Amino acid sequence: NVGCMVCLWCRGVWLKRAIKYVQQTEHSWQVKQPPTIVKQSVKDYIVDPRDNIIIECEAKGNPVPTFSWRRNGKFFNIGKDPRVTMRKRSGTLEIGFRSGGRPEDYEGEYQCFANNEFGVALSNKILLRVSKAPLWPKEVLEPVVVTEGSPLVLLCNPPPGLPPPFTFWMNTMTPIPQDKRVSMGLNGDLYFSNVLAKDAHTDYSCNARFLFTHTIQQKNPFTLKVQTSDPSGTKDPDESTPTFLSPSGSESSKMVLRDEQLLLECIAAGLPTPTIKWFKKGGDLPGRKVKFENFNKTLKIINVSEEDAGEYVCMANNQLGSIRHSIFVQVKAAPYWLDKPTNLVLAPDENGRLVCRANGNPKPNIQWLINGQPVDSSPPNLSRQVLGDTIIFRSVQMGSSAVYQCNASNQHGYLLANAFVSVLDMPPRMLGPKNQLIKVIENNRTFLDCPFFGSPLPELRWFKNGQGSGLDGGQYRAYINGTLEIKRARAEDEGTYTCVANSILGTAENQVRLEVKERTRIVRAPEHQSAIRGSTARFDCKVKSDPSLSVTVAWTKDDKLRKDDESLTIPNVNEGDEGMYTCTVKSEIDQDTASARLTVLDRPDPPMDLDLSDPAARSVRLTWIPGNDHRSPITQFLVQFEEDRWEPGRWQDLSTYPGDLNSVILQLAPFVNYQFRVIAINSVGQSQPSRPSPRYKTSGAAPDAIPRGLRGWGSKNDNMEITWEPLLDLERNGPNLHYNVWWRLKDSGEEWSNVTTVGSKHVIHNTQTYVPYEIKIQARNEFGAGPESNVATGYSGEDKPTDAPTALRVSKVESTTATIHWKPVAPNSVQGEFKEYRVGLAVFLKMRTDCLVVSKEKKTKGFFSTVAEPSGILSDLVPYSKYKMFMVVANSRFESPPSNTVEFTTKEGVPDAPKFFRINRRGFDTLQLEWDKPLEPNGILVGYLLKYQTGEQLGQPQFKNLLPNETEFTLRLPDRSTRYKFFLSARTQEGAGEVFADDCDSLCSHSSLSSPPTLRMLCVSPAYIDQVDIATQGWFIGLMCAIALIILILLIVCFIKRSRGGKYPVRDKKDLPLDPVDQKDQDGSFDYHSDEDNKPLQGSQTSLDGNVKESDDSLVDYGEGGDGQFNEDGSFIGQYTVKKDKDETEGNESSEATSPVNAIYSLA
Repeated sequence: NVGCMVCLWCRGVWLKRAIKYVQQTEHSWQVKQPPTIVKQSVKDYIVDPRDNIIIECEAKGNPVPTFSWRRNGKFFNIGKDPRVTMRKRSGTLEIGFRSGGRPEDYEGEYQCFANNEFGVALSNKILLRVSKAPLWPKEVLEPVVVTEGSPLVLLCNPPPGLPPPFTFWMNTMTPIPQDKRVSMGLNGDLYFSNVLAKDAHTDYSCNARFLFTHTIQQKNPFTLKVQTSDPSGTKDPDESTPTFLSPSGSESSKMVLRDEQLLLECIAAGLPTPTIKWFKKGGDLPGRKVKFENFNKTLKIINVSEEDAGEYVCMANNQLGSIRHSIFVQVKAAPYWLDKPTNLVLAPDENGRLVCRANGNPKPNIQWLINGQPVDSSPPNLSRQVLGDTIIFRSVQMGSSAVYQCNASNQHGYLLANAFVSVLDMPPRMLGPKNQLIKVIENNRTFLDCPFFGSPLPELRWFKNGQGSGLDGGQYRAYINGTLEIKRARAEDEGTYTCVANSILGTAENQVRLEVKERTRIVRAPEHQSAIRGSTARFDCKVKSDPSLSVTVAWTKDDKLRKDDESLTIPNVNEGDEGMYTCTVKSEIDQDTASARLTVLDRPDPPMDLDLSDPAARSVRLTWIPGNDHRSPITQFLVQFEEDRWEPGRWQDLSTYPGDLNSVILQLAPFVNYQFRVIAINSVGQSQPSRPSPRYKTSGAAPDAIPRGLRGWGSKNDNMEITWEPLLDLERNGPNLHYNVWWRLKDSGEEWSNVTTVGSKHVIHNTQTYVPYEIKIQARNEFGAGPESNVATGYSGEDKPTDAPTALRVSKVESTTATIHWKPVAPNSVQGEFKEYRVGLAVFLKMRTDCLVVSKEKKTKGFFSTVAEPSGILSDLVPYSKYKMFMVVANSRFESPPSNTVEFTTKEGVPDAPKFFRINRRGFDTLQLEWDKPLEPNGILVGYLLKYQTGEQLGQPQFKNLLPNETEFTLRLPDRSTRYKFFLSARTQEGAGEVFADDCDSLCSHSSLSSPPTLRMLCVSPAYIDQVDIATQGWFIGLMCAIALIILILLIVCFIKRSRGGKYPVRDKKDLPLDPVDQKDQDGSFDYHSDEDNKPLQGSQTSLDGNVKESDDSLVDYGEGGDGQFNEDGSFIGQYTVKKDKDETEGNESSEATSPVNAIYSLA
């Protein structure tokens, strides 16, 4: 039985939906249907008397229904009343009053009847009433006199309007303020729990506002007079225990209907004013539905149900006592549906039933009607059986269609429902479009619809691609309404699906083609980002979708369209661009969205309303209001100041404070007239400065600071200058700043000498040379003296050292280093602060393989040593070169006379790389290698070493030793396609120079390598590449001729000038030093002035006498002051002169390597 009931219910739902579908399609003319009410006015219908009256009644059916009305249970003849009209194809009545008449004449109970050949449908009984706004009755109100502290009720009694008016109280045209003591009750009366003297007024008026007419009517005002027990006002009125003003007594009752709202009220009198509390006996108050209003005096429960019945207690209490009132609530119910009857469509000989179940309190009575007439009074029908709230139909036949009404009523109301029974005889027919294409997303639940209709109900089956049995079970589920569900669509589910509807009256079929598509999705969603105002923001929205579907991408900001593209660029971002940006990707069957928020950051607004408070001698409190941080929190506040005495108009930083502070104590300096401003700082940058604060002037004080940088030093050998840094402007602390300076000889025990000055220097004259002094200083102003400094030590001026280092010698010479020794000077001969022993070093001959080169390379090196037998190492020397050196001792300002001069020669070293290395191809099987001598041979070249290897894997190397005067080599190639790798290095007695390697994977017809690299790789292949010999080019021959001509002209000019310069004795030429102009500079330093610098001496007859005259002047000063005696690069500038007597030659202690230079020196 349960299964049958379920089947019948499913069948009924399907038939109802099928008929509705038929009615909304082009098949509607083919299906006959009894009338159905689709629209009607409310049961309790109140109308505005100023408007026309419209009573609605709409119905549908096939054939189209006709309409009639009953008024107060009698037929309402519309045609006889000219004011009443019925709309076309509708039962709606319109009653107009342009030609006269009173709306009140049409009040009553109306009911609409819609009928066609298959039955009659009824509307509800509509009670029509006209809204009323009656006037307040005329009455004379006597003044109300009441004693202070007593309760009072001012009655309203509004006129009975329809609907009831909304009431409120006014006093002097303003609403009366309501509180726990004074409030309006649900009936409109104004309640005073206790009256106070301030309540005395002459115009307490109750007002009624009528909703339909939008009018307000006012009752005659009350005059309230309050009598006080103590006119002087010194005594309070007597207190009283609570009593109830509403409701009266200890208990009352209240009835409310189900689903309406329950309003319970308790208003109490008493002094002090009582408080009201509510509770329910035997249970809790329904928390979700309960509201307390009117200062807890009203309990409101919405959507009342049977469970809300019971005893409710309100309790009023003050400090004198309490009182209770019980309200017994009954919940009744107008009828409400449990099972509302629904339309029934049957085929001939089928069975069915109509069910009408309702509930209420009291229980409603169920009455069945057929086409508006009681079933009991209708002709008997053997196929119909009425069993209380159910009508059973068996083996219905054509022509038995009708509309049945179920009326459920009790004393609180009624329910009326129409349900037709339609008996149809129709073969199966498809209601949906033919051969529909359905596109679905892969893995989604999919429904294929096949709407059909027929009576009796056809059987529907589904087939795929026209094969197999019906689809139902597993992946598929077929519904009674013709829908096929595919639980999870996959690519293999694509195809053509056929639905076949079959009954005893015939067969109908339709096809649906299914295509399964890949889901459209956003694979890279836009991300939340913050952008600085004025910058560019960019959102990306990467999309992936089915290739066969067209996709659109749309960007919206806060639901407003911005752009269609996969990326969105927002240039010059400002505050208006901030918001939520959504990327929406749509195809014809699905869509995907992703959102990201753009936050615009900006510099903060400047702080506002700077205020100074809590003034003190050296501090003040600064308070400000921070500006808008523009979504980037303020991390710091920078406080700046400006003063108008020392640097007016210049703002300086005072201090920084954390961003969560807006009130700080500023530490200030005395005797300054300040004003302040504040700058806010966040992650974007600094705000504009705030407006300046009012000025704040601090009082003066004695200096706090000690002058910095106190120093005593001598600018001459008989004075000492005492200098210091003057106090900063903000350290003065007052006017008339000056300094007290004290000095005395150190450890002398004598009294302090002192002087007062306003400058930053004081000079002491007639001092001994380089003696220590104790010095100290103090700052003063008009307000007093500051703290004294610590005692510092200063020295008087320095003088030239009197003694020179002696016994300078060289003990060990290598190619780039030499060890030197000397005897130190006495400490007191330095006449100043000992700095170092300074060596002057010059290389004046660089020996080459085939020549000697004069050089001007000079440098100095210092050695700090206080031992008895000092020594040091000279490094970074040039190999195979002739050096001269001497030594001086230096203090901070002067150098001593030079020591003895020493000559030495460095040993040979390994040579540099050749200047260049070229590989030229002279034919298909010949290579010519060319190179030039190293720029720095660092000794006598003994030859070159050429190494080369062949093959991809670099086979056995081959070596070739070449003479030092050879600069080219020809190599014959046995195999043109063989790879070659060459290594070339120059050699001295000390060994070969650095070797470099390189590779080449293609044909190398001409390679050039400049120093320092020393090898080239040649890859020879059979391919022919033109090789041009530069020596045969015209432009090269012309260039060489031009150079030769210029050289010839220069030689002629030089010869003419030399001829005009005069003759010199042979003896003078012989005694010339190494440098032709080897004179001492005015400052005593040494320098070379030769026009022949770096000129080779090959074949020269000039004397190379190595004798050097000792210098009686100084090297370069290192100390402050004095004349600069060094080149800009810091190299030593010395001057060597040759002694005229060979007997006085010094500095030959060093051992020298055998070289052509020694031979030349021996000849000299």
